[in-house]
Parts: sequence; C-alpha cells; structure tokens
Amino acid sequence: MEIPAHAGSKNDEKGEKKLAWWQLSLVGVGCIIGTGYFLGSVIGIKMTGPSIIISFILAGIGTYIVFEALAKMATKDPDKGAFRSYAKKAYGRWAGFSSGWVYWFSEMLITGSQLTALSLLSRLWFPNVPLWVFALIYAVLGVIVVLIGTKGFERAQNIFAIIKIAAITMFIVLAVTILFGFFGGNSSHFNMPKSMNEFMPKGFSGLWSSLIFGFYAFGGIEIMGIMATRLKKKEETKKSGSIMLIILMSIYLISLILATGLVAVNTFNTDKSPFVTALHQFDIAFFPHVFTAGIIIAGFSTMTASLFAVTSMIVTLAEDGDAPPVFAKKGKLKVPPFAMILTVCGLITSIILSLVMPDSVYEYITTAAGLMLLYNWFFILISFPRLIKASGFDHVKRFIGMALILLAISGTLLHKSSRPGFFVSILFVAAIFAVLLVMRLMGKKKKSFSPQGT
Repeated sequence: MEIPAHAGSKNDEKGEKKLAWWQLSLVGVGCIIGTGYFLGSVIGIKMTGPSIIISFILAGIGTYIVFEALAKMATKDPDKGAFRSYAKKAYGRWAGFSSGWVYWFSEMLITGSQLTALSLLSRLWFPNVPLWVFALIYAVLGVIVVLIGTKGFERAQNIFAIIKIAAITMFIVLAVTILFGFFGGNSSHFNMPKSMNEFMPKGFSGLWSSLIFGFYAFGGIEIMGIMATRLKKKEETKKSGSIMLIILMSIYLISLILATGLVAVNTFNTDKSPFVTALHQFDIAFFPHVFTAGIIIAGFSTMTASLFAVTSMIVTLAEDGDAPPVFAKKGKLKVPPFAMILTVCGLITSIILSLVMPDSVYEYITTAAGLMLLYNWFFILISFPRLIKASGFDHVKRFIGMALILLAISGTLLHKSSRPGFFVSILFVAAIFAVLLVMRLMGKKKKSFSPQGT
C-alpha cells in the first residue's frame, strides 16, 4: 500500500483545499497501483495461471466490503486516525495500539517489498549487479527525499501516479494492436484456455495460494478513510471509493487477461514484470525499457511516500503514548530524528535480507506485507458493528469479507514459497502482543505500588 506523504497529518486541518469525490478517487487509484501489482502479480500468475483473474475478482469483492465499512465509519466520524482510531473506540487502547503497530510493520514490510522490486527491475540494464547494491542506492535516495520533504515532491506524486496509469494503458493498447496484426503479431497469438486444466493448471490449491497477491494489489484503501476528512462532502466517501475500485478492477482484469493470453504461464518469472514478459516475443524493442523505467520512477515515488507514512505513524504512536516518547521528539530536521532513525533501521534490514536471500526475499516480504495488511482489514470489519448500527445485510457482507480475508491468509500455508512470509507476519503480531502484555503487567505492578486513594 502507498500513502501520500502527509495524508492524515495535522496540516490537513489547517485550511487546506478540500477535495471533490472524483479527485479522491484519482488519488486512491494513484496510491494503490504500485510495484505490488506491476511485479507482485507475477507470483500469483505462476501459482494459478490464467485463473489469477478469479483471485483478483474475489479480492476486489473483499476489498469493497472492507472499504464500505471504513467509508461508513469515516462518514459518521471523520477522524485523521481512521482505522486505528476506530479500533481504539471500538475495543479500547489495546486495539488502537495493536492496529497502529500492525500498520507500521505492514508499511515497513511494504517499503522493503518496493525496495526489492525496484532493485529487481533495475537488473534489466545491469543484470550482473547484486540486488543489495540497487536496494542501497534507492534506500539512500528515498531517505534524502524524506529529509528534504519539499512541497514540490508532493506535487510530483500526482505526476508519478499518472505515469503508473499510463504504463498499464500503454501495455493494454500495444497488446490489442498486436492482436490486430501490428508488431509482428495477429489474433492467433492470443490463447484462450480450452480446458479447466489450462485455466487453473495448479488446481484449487494454486488458486487459493494466489489469493493473497490479489488482495495485495488492492492494498491502500486505508487512504480513503484517512483522507475522508479532506472531502468537501463527507457523505461522498463511499461514492469516491466505489468509482476508484471500478477503475482498478477494469485496469487489472483487462491487463491480466491480455498478459496471460499472450504467453504460456511457465514463461513468467519473478524478476520481470508479467507485462514485459508478455510482449517480449514481439517486435517492440522500446517497450521493456520504457515500461520498466516508468515503473521504477512511479515505484520510487510510492516507496518514498511509504517512508513518509511509516515515519509519520511512529510519531503519531509516540504522541498518543503507544510508542516511546523519544520518537516524537523534534530536532533541527523537518522529520523527528529518532523516528527517522527507526525507519532507516527498517530499510537496512531489507537491504540485508536482499543480500542474504536474493532469490526469494521479494516473495517472502511481499507475502508478509500483504498478510499484515489483511490483519488490519479484519480489524476494520470487527470494529464496524461496534461503531455503526449495522443492518442484517451489513452483517452478511461483513462475514463474506472476513471469510475471503481468512481464505487469503490460510492460502499462504499451501505454497512453500509463501509459507515463510506467513510465519514472518505471525512473528510480528506475536511481538506486538508480547509488548502489550508487558505494558499491562507493568501498569498493574505500578498501580499496586501506588498509595491507596491516589
């Protein structure tokens, strides 16, 4: 998931220009489409083949259900803390603490995933350069941008979002023209699956395993809740998100159908975007370079936005007493120094993983990041009925959403390459609850030593 640098910050309350519903829709589209789709989708394709479109349809349904619940809460109670604040109001401080830290870890993992994806894509021009070298370069550049924090970069985010949409559109247009006889192609190059075995080569288990990557491509709907406070009419939150999801579903499904129809599934590999692989056999020499460059530019912008997001989240947690207060302490820089140091430590960890596990780190990190994201989505659904008077149909949709999320989570246990990511995510959640337990025990101990009546 990628979030604009200062989405949900206090600056939003100081007379900033309000957004129309369609503007928020475009912001959402730009923030959600990222390297998780451009490169992460290939992992799902390798798992289930052309039936990846089913994973994306199911993920789209689940995403809409979660978004609708978030939109209703945001409409009733616009809060810059969004899902974290709603969890706290629904279940108490422990829930706000857990939701905030799960989000922080998921964004940190997503940042690492983006960092690795950018490094993999850069190998198109420098195939012999180690992955960690690229990761180090992009990490340093990202930190520099965060420290500068210029308004010019924030404006550039919109341009980068257009680049992402343009890249997918370029692929769709080129793929269609190939089917009409251009670039050495014709309609016979598109192969429709003729049997269930061709459509779903790895069976139901492959489809189940790939569901997490469908959800991961929609990661970022939280931005709609966070930025609901910026809408001119808060009741248009649902409309804005619905249009956004329609646009995303259309782009995703059309491009995936074309990609999986143009080449055999076993042709795809995780070090290239599936869209580059799909057009590799045709006489379009410029496409891999232009498309990959566009993804890298756009991916770098979203990685940097995620760096802003994780740094801002730790500051907010510290201000609310859910993280050591030192992380909110301001210095001479525009960013609290200790919060920035923690973010840098996360980046260093990602770079080390790239050095130790160059062949598998991207899938491990991507799986863990997607799972951490879904844990928070599940929390949104269980918080919803405590804050909103839900109808019977609302409960039906909520249970369907929770079932789809649980399917995606459990599906990671079926594939050997996704399984480590599951255990990594569980390790992070266990660490958060261990800290919660220690905090509660320390609180009780402190209370028992307090004089009576104080």
